[in-house]
Amino acid sequence: LPMARDLAPHRIRVMCIAPGLMDTPLLRFAPPETAERSLPSMAGPRRLGRPEEFAHLVASVIDNAYLNGETIRLDAGLRLANL
Repeated sequence: LPMARDLAPHRIRVMCIAPGLMDTPLLRFAPPETAERSLPSMAGPRRLGRPEEFAHLVASVIDNAYLNGETIRLDAGLRLANL
């Protein structure tokens, strides 16, 4: 939030996307139990996120000029503290 306030006069917005487990090439190298163990802790949908879903959120953030100084979780309600 301080950065968003500092940069707002320059018409620069500061946003953060906090992704959960995404179906990416990196995760495909992990043991299958890595993702499977987390799925029951998700509120739903109980699956890995897709790269296109992340991209869609990025486009939405860019399109919505009212967003600023916020972190958006993209994690299907997963809370790693529950694992």
